[in-house]
Amino acid sequence: MGKTSRRILILALLGLSALGARYKLYLQGGGDMLVREHVVEGERVRYYSVERGAWEEIPSELVDLERTASEKARQDQTRSARREEDRILRQAERKARTELHRVPLDDGVYHLDAEKIVPLQQATIVVHTSKGRTILRILTPMPVLPSKTFLDLEGLAAVYRIAENRPMFYLRLENITRLEILRLQPKKKLRRVQVVQTLPQQMDRIEEHETLEIFRQQLAPHVYKLWPVDPLPPGEYAIIEYAPGEDSLRVWDFALRPPVAQ
Repeated sequence: MGKTSRRILILALLGLSALGARYKLYLQGGGDMLVREHVVEGERVRYYSVERGAWEEIPSELVDLERTASEKARQDQTRSARREEDRILRQAERKARTELHRVPLDDGVYHLDAEKIVPLQQATIVVHTSKGRTILRILTPMPVLPSKTFLDLEGLAAVYRIAENRPMFYLRLENITRLEILRLQPKKKLRRVQVVQTLPQQMDRIEEHETLEIFRQQLAPHVYKLWPVDPLPPGEYAIIEYAPGEDSLRVWDFALRPPVAQ
């Protein structure tokens, strides 16, 4: 059942509960009657018949009270669980709408710093091969060579620094294929983002980078929330958007530096 159909079903059941939940009054000889309420009064059972829309009576010895009570309790529990599911769903929808309003309309990656939304700058990638060719680029076709290609960022540290070890990011990007948070590896005066190996004969690409486990939530078309599953140790990191096997890679770097104890 899809989310929309499930939501309609939940709302329909809630509507019925507002009018009085319907359930079955089971009879000893088999069969049942659809009722909205029943009361045991001595040797008689009074019930409100849904079919006839009126209160009626029946001898209690003709009613399977144990089965009726058991089935009603099960039905009440299911209805209660559905109400709770609907409450959680509506709460999540309200929270998502509130968060969406915080994300700037311009394409980009944004860090939630306490109550501030701070844009991250897209990094310039240094692309070079084992043969020594060096290319500076942000989004340009990568040379397809039968060799190993290294994608790095200049410098040993990102300009933008974050103190919390589970940072929260918002992304508004027109074209999103795959999102990752990477741990960058310092290499001399660079920070390694990715190593691409191109096999000489098949021209297949093997892309190597150190990804972290993340949570990703879509708030709207082209808008996502992203954060790491586990706390991050101090170090250099980057958010990347890319299509595996293709020459498209965007990088937003940051450093995690906890505040110095006073």
